Amino acid sequence: MRVFVTGATGWVGSAVVKELLSAGHQVAGLARSDEGAAALAEAGAQVERGSTLDLDLMRKAAAASDGVIHCAFNHDFSRFLENCAEDERAIAALGSALEGSDRPILVTSGLALQVQGRLANEDDATGAHFPRRSEAGAQALAAKGVKAGSVRLAPSVHGLGDHGFVPNLIRIAREKGEAAYVGEGLNRWAGVHRLDAAKVYRLALESGVTRPTYHAVADEGVPFKDIAAVIGRRLGMPVVSKSKDEAEAHFGWMAPFAGMDLAASGAKTQSLLGWTPLQPGLLADLDQPGYFG
Repeated sequence: MRVFVTGATGWVGSAVVKELLSAGHQVAGLARSDEGAAALAEAGAQVERGSTLDLDLMRKAAAASDGVIHCAFNHDFSRFLENCAEDERAIAALGSALEGSDRPILVTSGLALQVQGRLANEDDATGAHFPRRSEAGAQALAAKGVKAGSVRLAPSVHGLGDHGFVPNLIRIAREKGEAAYVGEGLNRWAGVHRLDAAKVYRLALESGVTRPTYHAVADEGVPFKDIAAVIGRRLGMPVVSKSKDEAEAHFGWMAPFAGMDLAASGAKTQSLLGWTPLQPGLLADLDQPGYFG
């Protein structure tokens, strides 16, 4: 297949590009910078220069592909709602080029605000108050007959080079002089290694996107207290509990996530796609010097 990948130089997208190429697919990857374009070319992908804001480019690149994987998203939380709207417009443009065909598209979503207190699964609807509109965009395309689905990423997509939630927790611990959790710290985070997550995208695309949602989840639920314990031990600092009132002062913008139960199952995805996570789990991956260099 010839696959157009947005976010192709990002944390997840770059792994998706390598996974597709290693499986014999051709890849056209979106790059905004000279550095990103060079990295894609070196990996063996064709380069599409531009951004997801260029909707004409999105339509043209999708029209020239056998399938699309949309990993791009602007994670600037200071303009999060605007980013969500831009993402939905990009998805609509990509999907418009696939209408009337069997060519599939996968978009990227998450597990925040899914359910609380139990493992979220692939059949759960997106939380009604979740501002990111990627799944809604995919559903709108599916209503028009497009083979559209979403890959829900675990809150921690980990691996060396990670710049997501866990490195931010390490940074906060260094700044505050203590590693913290909220309350008893029993709220759980699902996790997946970026290389395992990349396989979910490839397998789902190769299967023709036969269901609306897939879960890239390996660890179903790691207690947040256990994550804090590894950080505290590695940094040689105390591990402490924070009340909900204290959490915002300690964690800043991450406070809601630090107290949220983000446990999820990927069992249906594993069964349907024949996907078996092979990389280290979250705690094992975190407990190495590379995360603390």
